[in-house]
Amino acid sequence: MGDDHMTNRTIGVTGATGALGGRVAARIARLGLPQRFIVRDLNRAPEYPSSSAAMATYEDTSAFERACRGVDTLFLVSATESEDRVLTHLNAVDAAVEAGVSHLVYLSFLGAGPASTFTFARTHFFTEAHIRSTGVRYTFLRPSLYLDLLPQWVDDDGVVRGPAGDGRIAWVSRDDVADVATEVLTEADTSARTVNTTLDVTGPEALGLAATVDKLTTLTSRSIRYVPQTWEEALASRRATGVPEWQAAGWASSYAAIATGEMDVVASTVPKLTGHPAQSIEGFLRRHPSALAHVRV
Repeated sequence: MGDDHMTNRTIGVTGATGALGGRVAARIARLGLPQRFIVRDLNRAPEYPSSSAAMATYEDTSAFERACRGVDTLFLVSATESEDRVLTHLNAVDAAVEAGVSHLVYLSFLGAGPASTFTFARTHFFTEAHIRSTGVRYTFLRPSLYLDLLPQWVDDDGVVRGPAGDGRIAWVSRDDVADVATEVLTEADTSARTVNTTLDVTGPEALGLAATVDKLTTLTSRSIRYVPQTWEEALASRRATGVPEWQAAGWASSYAAIATGEMDVVASTVPKLTGHPAQSIEGFLRRHPSALAHVRV
């Protein structure tokens, strides 16, 4: 990290009790910069020197606005998926702008568009469009699917099932996304390289699911297989778990977006902004050997 980091400006961090926001909070704390955590539960807020916490939900517009007062740059982590997530996001954005936030760094998703195959990516597109319309400075981070969650794609029988066809994806680690977010949040005003930009954040190589499970097989000494499904098979298997239809479609469409090629993106954002290469599957599992504990022999 360079020496041109901002001074005496408060960075707001949402999602600081979560996997990604928590990583970003820890990185900003290591830089010794003032930050405010906007959390649903004050008891769970991290405690660092130069940090404070305010309690607010995205839905409670007045509380969120109060929590954002005095914050210059806000890291807005997307809300948990729900049927009305767009409205939730729009409320939070409007409250932040009203409070005087001058730069919104929004955690979006790769390939966000109004007709994205992955249904949840559409939400991100409409949130981005609203942020642009406010006139506030913005940076949209669009990560690929998380490498950290890849082990959850493997069932107890060592099989990855889904309608991903032969499409490819550049899995990205949460650590790399957090490193990029921290660089963007702490850049000095004079450096406009990430202001009003959209940054794809991906791993170093795009792999099909067959090649992905081959790597997992090598790394775990257990035979892990990929079994492609049709869209109908995928939906049926998810519906059987009793989840609502929007959730079943979201899950199945995350695989279908791989099949269409929408996930076949390798960006240089991680090395360009952080100065280190993006983590590979091998590198990630060396760092997190327990991540695949449930599929090891």
